[in-house]
Amino acid sequence: MRTVVVLMDTLKRNMIEVYNPETWVKTPNLTKFSKEAVTFDNHWVGSAPCMPARRDILTGRLNFLERSWGPIEPFDITLPKVLAQKNVFSHIVTDHPHYFRLGGEDYVQQFSTWDFYRGQEGDPWISRIDDPTFMPDDYYGKLRKQYQWNRTNWPTEDEYPTPKTFEAASKWIEDNKGHDDFFLLVETFDPHEPFDVPDEYMDMYDNKYEGPYFETPTYSEVDVPEDALEYINKRYAALLTMTDNHFGKFIQRLKDLDMYEDTMIIVTTDHGYFLGERNYFGKNYMHMYNELAHIPLLVRFPKGERAGERVSSITQNIDIMPTVLDYSEIEIPAEVQGKSWKPIADNRNYQREYALYGYHGLAVNITDGEHTYFRAHNEENKPCYEYTCIPTTIRKYLGKGIEEQIEMGRFLKRTNYPLYKIPVERPSIIDNVEDGIKYTKDNMLFNIKKDYLQTDLITDEKIENEYIELIKKGLKEMDAPEEQYERLNLK
Repeated sequence: MRTVVVLMDTLKRNMIEVYNPETWVKTPNLTKFSKEAVTFDNHWVGSAPCMPARRDILTGRLNFLERSWGPIEPFDITLPKVLAQKNVFSHIVTDHPHYFRLGGEDYVQQFSTWDFYRGQEGDPWISRIDDPTFMPDDYYGKLRKQYQWNRTNWPTEDEYPTPKTFEAASKWIEDNKGHDDFFLLVETFDPHEPFDVPDEYMDMYDNKYEGPYFETPTYSEVDVPEDALEYINKRYAALLTMTDNHFGKFIQRLKDLDMYEDTMIIVTTDHGYFLGERNYFGKNYMHMYNELAHIPLLVRFPKGERAGERVSSITQNIDIMPTVLDYSEIEIPAEVQGKSWKPIADNRNYQREYALYGYHGLAVNITDGEHTYFRAHNEENKPCYEYTCIPTTIRKYLGKGIEEQIEMGRFLKRTNYPLYKIPVERPSIIDNVEDGIKYTKDNMLFNIKKDYLQTDLITDEKIENEYIELIKKGLKEMDAPEEQYERLNLK
């Protein structure tokens, strides 16, 4: 079985015509692809944000209940490794720098081969000691010296990391045209910030902004004037349009090589993003509203089963692993929590009662497609632990300064591997946000069928109790550590 997964980072559902016919953002190639694929209307994140989402995809399990941003663990059973045991070749081509930072260990190493295109965000690539002479004096948000140096290496569009990534994927497909059994992950950092894009794409959006330099919002409540807010939305839109353009070229290459019909193609993202909605910028410190948690999924099943249709079944990215294995006729490991989508393609019964999702150490969230329920942590947000063999997280080591409180033992049901049990004083995902806990301190319940924008808070105790019980069921089925029940006031 040939499978291609295209993962575009920070792909906003409401910006795509497939999900929002009234959008002002131009994504013609995603629209065209959706007519040849199945559009999933009830697809949700699992673990968030970036690396937790990728661990979900590669392991078919939720990891945010036991771990924050971190590596592939020694005891993880991963999709590429299971495929390799059955002699199925796997390859990843990406420009995502988090794979090569502290806290991103052992992801690309799961694959048979890997390819990386440098320069996104703060990737330590171009080596200059001096500050760039072209750094703007006046700016909003973040301004990285490293990125300003990196961008000097792509004077033309084709040299930007995303176009190079899609072109490399196209070349890999061409080089391996004669093979019918492989797994290819094509992953672009775009449309993630910094929203750096050639001027021709900004011209599509009638850009007239004349204010300070602004490409990377600070993860905080909106702190810029209205014209800058409009401008940063246009920069995101322009970058999405560029990404869409090169996605379209990749899909066309599959068609030109006569590999399109018999290949399963999955297109999704890791999470959404706030570009001023609810007065937020970013993704990691607030409740997981639909803008973050309800994400796109387009699947072109082999031979185009159900092409052009929409389905309302609840799905998550942990389902990718069992789906790929199912189509490859490989037994799905017992520890996988996701569900194969093959019954959906075959018009057979497919059942998923809920989607459980969240950030480690913050609220735990659940939806059944009718309501969303955010279950807040207790006032102290304790007890809370990280369970890991490799104590790294985003750009740092875990447990520094509290070494004497770290335990070691065999704490997880699915492995006998000894683990560190590290107390969490401050969830790692909000260590750059002042008083980040305040944003998730309240339980919140919404009827998203009647109130998709989640503006009308429900205070019905009977309904809330139903979702409390559903959360408990989800925690049990997803092997949550016992202390989660106490931290969430569920005892």
